[in-house]
Order: sequence, then structure tokens, then C-alpha cells
Amino acid sequence: MKLKTLTILASSMIFASTSLFATTTLKVTLQLPLTHSLGENWTQFKNIVEKESQGDIKVLIFPSAQLYKDKQVPQAVGSGAIEAGSAFIGRFAGSVPSVDVVSIPFLFKNTKQLTNAVSNGSKMRNIIDARILDETGAKVLWWQAFGRNVYLNNDKAVIVPSDLKGKKIRSYGKIQGWTAQEIGAVPTLMSGSKQFLAYQQGTVDAGMTGLSAVKSRKLYEVMKHVTVTGDSAIEFVAIINNKVFEGLSSKNKEIVLNAASKVEKALRTKVYSNEDAVAKELEKKMTVTRLSDSQRAIWEKQTIGVRNKFIKNVGKIGQDVVNAATMAN
Repeated sequence: MKLKTLTILASSMIFASTSLFATTTLKVTLQLPLTHSLGENWTQFKNIVEKESQGDIKVLIFPSAQLYKDKQVPQAVGSGAIEAGSAFIGRFAGSVPSVDVVSIPFLFKNTKQLTNAVSNGSKMRNIIDARILDETGAKVLWWQAFGRNVYLNNDKAVIVPSDLKGKKIRSYGKIQGWTAQEIGAVPTLMSGSKQFLAYQQGTVDAGMTGLSAVKSRKLYEVMKHVTVTGDSAIEFVAIINNKVFEGLSSKNKEIVLNAASKVEKALRTKVYSNEDAVAKELEKKMTVTRLSDSQRAIWEKQTIGVRNKFIKNVGKIGQDVVNAATMAN
């Protein structure tokens, strides 16, 4: 009888010990390959978290949209169908319209202003991150810089907005669609993975994307010209289901947040510093045009209506995030 009791007690202790030190697995859905800067960014996060937590947290990354498409990520993470993931920030615009502030053309005058505006703890970030959590149940861990907007064209290099008048242009969000309309183009909403075939087949005449995408998706094989307008920021957000995050120990929460802070800074520095290098590399494969200050002023004047429309549609919060962005010098 005593032996049986001791056996049950020992088994209970083993179960309790196993439960106490059980590994938390964070599955991550990513649209891009691990070789892309966003993939490398998540790999850096994984390495830091697994090392610092001494195995308490295991991070499994599923790249190249193996599990979810970009538009599905906010709901999948928010609902807990998967623990974490990355999504283009515009995918949250349906429930959190203020996220589109970063897509307003020429709102950011320089890299310093943009960096300050999107940095962790900034006024603009605090407003947007809180809204994403409230509306979706997903906690923003960090923002992932993808680069700044560029225009692709086949006929000739785009210099002024009128060069795109009447053309069907690939866009990747609502604000980009409004921008296309302001310059007289016809926007066609399209995911990044469909660009190559669309340009190759002539489904669209021109396109909006980031420099890194031109390189990684080999768009130079189907488009002849790229114009670096840098008119808006392309941002992704790395998110985690909030219930999962709150279920972590205090120590592991701190490990996750510290790792997020490190990889966010590293990625932004890398992406912004590499844009010139990528542009020079692309010059071997296509024409690369950079706007002069006077040309940029023409674009800014013609697209000012987008900012006004954003504020009108989003309301007070829209005005608040615009003000926060413009004051982030």
C-alpha cells in the first residue's frame, strides 16, 4: 500500500515538474522567405529568445505563406489560430484605419522624421499599437521596416506624376490606391507575389512596391524602369496573440520584448542603409531614377489630397496620428 502511494506521489511530482518547465512554442507565419530581410529579422528574434529563455521558449517560423496569406494574418494571430506572425500594416486598416498614416505620400520629409515617428514608444506608435491590440487581440511586438515606395514602369522612366496618367498601376493598399488616383492612374490592388506575372503579361502597366521587392522578386526581369520617389513608408508589423503573451512568465515577457527591441532597430538600420546599395545594384539591370527636390515638390503638391482625405475619413484619431508623425523631428 505504501509502495503504491509512493509511486502515485512520484508520478504526480514528475507531472508537476514537467508542467512547470514545459516549453512554450511560438509558431510564426511569414509571407516572405527566410532569406528576405524580414525572414532574417525573425530568425534573429528566434535565436535571441531561445538562447535567453534557455529553452523555455521555442520559435518555429513558417515562411513563404505556408500557413496563411498576408490578409489572413491579423485574424489568425488575433484569434489564437497561430501564436505570432508578420503582416503588412495596411492589412489592419479595416479595423484600425489610423495604421494607414505611414502610407500618406510625402508625410515624412526625411529618414530621421520617419524613424522617430515609427520608433517604439513614440506618440504615433503608442496610438496605433494600442488600437491594434484593442481591435484585434494581437499585440504588436515590433514594426518591421520594408523600405520606401518606388514606382515601376516599362515605357519610360517615371519623372512626374503625369507620366502615369491613364495607366493601370499595381497598388498594395487603400492609401496607395488613392495616391494612384490623385496622379491620374488607375489602381489595381494586388498582392506582392502576383506582381511578376502581372507585369510579364501586361495585366497592369506600372507598379508600386519597395526596392527590396524589386530585387528579391526579380522584377527587373519584367520591368525596365524604377523611380525612387520614397513618397511613403512600407511597414510590416510583428505581432503575437495577446493571451499567449500574457501567459508567459514575467521573465520571458521581458526576454521577448527586449529581443523585439533589438531586432527592430537592427532591421530598420539595415533596410534604410541598404536602399542606396540595392538601387546601385539594380542599375546594372534597369534604369534607376531618383527625384530631384523640385521634382519631388511636384509630386507632393499633386498628392496632398490623400492626406486631407485620410483625415476626413479617419477623423480625430487620423488627425492625431498625422500630427504625431509631422512633429516627430
